[in-house]
This record gives sequence, structure tokens and C-alpha cells, in this order.
Amino acid sequence: MFKSIIDFYRVSQAKPCNGGALSSNSLSSDFRPEDRRRLKRLQWSTFLAATLGYGIYYVCRLSLNVVKKPIVDEGVFSETELGIIGAVLFFTYAVGKFTNGFLADRSNINRFMSTGLLVTALVNLCLGFVHSFILFAVLWGISGWFQSMGAASCVVGLSRWFTDKERGSFYGFWSASHNIGEAMTFIIVASIVSALGWRYGFLGAGLVGLIGALIVWRFFHDTPQSKGLPAVNAPAAKKAVDSVETDEFNRAQKSVLRNPAIWILAFSSAFMYISRYAVNSWGVFYLQAEKGYSTLDASFIISISSVCGIVGTMFSGVISDRFFCGRRNIPALIFGLMNVFSLCLFLLVPGVHFWLDALSMILFGLGIGVLICFLGGLMAVDIAPRNASGAALGVVGIASYIGAGLQDVMSGVLIEGNKRFVNGVEVYDFTYINWFWIGAALLSVLLALLVWNASNKE
Repeated sequence: MFKSIIDFYRVSQAKPCNGGALSSNSLSSDFRPEDRRRLKRLQWSTFLAATLGYGIYYVCRLSLNVVKKPIVDEGVFSETELGIIGAVLFFTYAVGKFTNGFLADRSNINRFMSTGLLVTALVNLCLGFVHSFILFAVLWGISGWFQSMGAASCVVGLSRWFTDKERGSFYGFWSASHNIGEAMTFIIVASIVSALGWRYGFLGAGLVGLIGALIVWRFFHDTPQSKGLPAVNAPAAKKAVDSVETDEFNRAQKSVLRNPAIWILAFSSAFMYISRYAVNSWGVFYLQAEKGYSTLDASFIISISSVCGIVGTMFSGVISDRFFCGRRNIPALIFGLMNVFSLCLFLLVPGVHFWLDALSMILFGLGIGVLICFLGGLMAVDIAPRNASGAALGVVGIASYIGAGLQDVMSGVLIEGNKRFVNGVEVYDFTYINWFWIGAALLSVLLALLVWNASNKE
């Protein structure tokens, strides 16, 4: 049975094809016109399915963040318990992203990604009926591990289907899937919760996830070779020997683990993820508890960052490729400082100012949108061997989501620990939380400066 599972997820067998491999800049001269058109169609199908599919992954991942305040108000779980539950997902996601990053390099990414989205959707369908803290945490942790199958599949898919020259631009556009999913969550799920209650929020997210799994299964393709097309970016003298190919994978992935620049980027991304998920996980709660917004209004304000993040992620790769010769360090510094400034604006200005809160989320969305693309993967992928892009993403991913998980635990504990009752009304003091979130964003910028001149030695 175990062998059958391995065979099911093994990379698809190559079909006979005409024409040679694609060069790093264009289609080879002996590539037939009809195959060129077919390749473009399959490239766009894979890219769009990856973008929409991974966005739907986020709907299933962020559903809990919309319903935290209603859950606390009903007395189902405390802030600390919600922090622990959120951290369980991040920790299992971190481990899964590390292991699945390596597995995705060697897997049928169509089946790999579809499986992850299907399971996390089914978990969401169950959560609205769960009241046990232990069971809720276990199910949310299971969802976290299967969530980790999405990003690795998408990055490997982009590496398999697009040339080196195209990769930065398409990676940037694909990274908008994070923000598309966040916006869908904070608008659609929040509307369902406001109308029907928090339990139906999980149900709605689960149904969206099932639709997404079908889309991925139908339109997300494994390799060009499995469609009878030449490989993209294949070495000119590629050896068709399984043992040699395995040695090449192992050597490339070991070089990733020994590269200090990739680990520094991983820690920089971890601190960036603390600030990112501070807002994503607790932003709605913060606006409700500190400033008195309703669930729908608070979710709308946070969704602004997601919508603006689409702009940042979509154009991050294009800008760095066209204006900085593929270097990501300068825009990473600029938008890292923007992230710090936006958090100061959001957290340190007292009082209720809707337009100021909205402006801070515009800047936060633009900054995080670019940083997710660069620090969250592309800068590490750029300096890793091309056949170990999943491994590089795995290293960055495990550090990033350990940071996000620690943030959730500490935020939950500090929020509940600084809560008091005044005339029977809950009053929160977010002072320590604010500096924790802002400090993490600043440390992310400083660490990224340490790898300013890192490059691919391949």
C-alpha cells in the first residue's frame, strides 16, 4: 500500500515529444508552432490554477482569524487558547512546508496540491461543530500540515513551466494569490459570520475549498514532459539515468542546507511573518477590542491590506527584473521600511480614525505584498540551484511559520494577560503587543541587509 501511495504521487511519466529543450530566454528553433501554442495554453492554465488554488488555500487557513472575537464572547475558547490553536497550525505548517518542499521537487504536483486543499477543506467543514479545545487544536494542526502542500507545489510548478527570465515576473503575479485569499476571507467569511454566526464561517470556507480542489485537479499540470512537450530550463546534456538524477537532486538540496545566506533570509522572513500574521491573525480582534469596530467593519479594514498586497506582489517581480536587473535587495529594503512605518501608524496613533487605519493598511499591504514575494521565497530561490527550488522554499518556510506560530502564542498570552474588567466591561492594554510586532518588523529589515550581495554560485 505504501508503494502504491508513492507511485500515485510520483512525477508523471514523460510522453514522446518533438523538439528540444527550451532555452532560458526563448523557445528553441526546432520547437513546432502548434506545440508552442499548446505550451503557452498549458503554462497559463497552470499559472492561473496555481494562483486561484493557492488563494483558496488561504480562505481555509484564515477562517479562524475572522471568528476569534465571537468565539471569545461566547466563552468557547479564551484568547490564550486561541493563540495556542493558531500556533499549532503554524508549527505543523512549518514542519510540513520544510518536508513538503523537498517532496514537491520529486512529486506529481497536480495530485500533491489537490490532496492538500481537499483535506484542509474537509477540516474546515468539521470545525464549526467542535467545542473541545484539544480536538479543535488537533484538527487545526492537521489542516496546517496539509496546507503546506500548496506553496511548494506552486513554486515547483513555476520552475517546471517557466524559463529563468520569466520566473521572477510570474512568481510575483502568483504571489498575489496570498492576498486574493486573504481578501476573500476577510470579506466573504466575515459576511457569513456577521449574518449567520461563527460556525457557518468555517462551513463557508470549507465549501470554497472543495471547489478549489476541483479547479486545481483539472487545470494545474505536472510537467511539460508529461504533456509531450520539451522540458523548460533542462540542461543541454541532461542524463536520463535515475541514479544520476537522484544524486543531482541530493547534491543540490544539500547545498541549500549549507548555504548561510539562505538561513539568514529564512530568519529575516520569520520576523517579517511575525508582523504579517500579527495583523492577519489578530488585526480584526485588535480593531474590535481596542477601537470598537464591528466584525464586518474590522474585517473590511484588514481586507484593504490584502487588496493592496495584490498590487505589491503582482509587480514586485516585474519591478526587480526590469529596473534592478533581477536584484531583489533594494526593493526589499524599501518595502521593509514601509512595513515598519505602517505598523507604527496602525498601532501607535491613539483614537478611532477610519481613514488613518485604512491608510496604514494600504501601506502595510503594499509592503508585506512585496516582502512575501522576496523574503518569503524568491530571494532564496534565486540563490539556490534550480533543481532545489522546493528545498530552498522549505528552509524559508519552516523558519517563517515557526516565527508566525510563536507570534500567535505570545500574542494570545499577552492580550489575555493585559485584559482587565472595568465596570463589567473588558478593557485591553495592547502596549507590549504593539512593540513586539513593530520590533519584529524592524529586525527583519536588519537581517535582510546581511545578505545584500548574495548570489547563485551555480
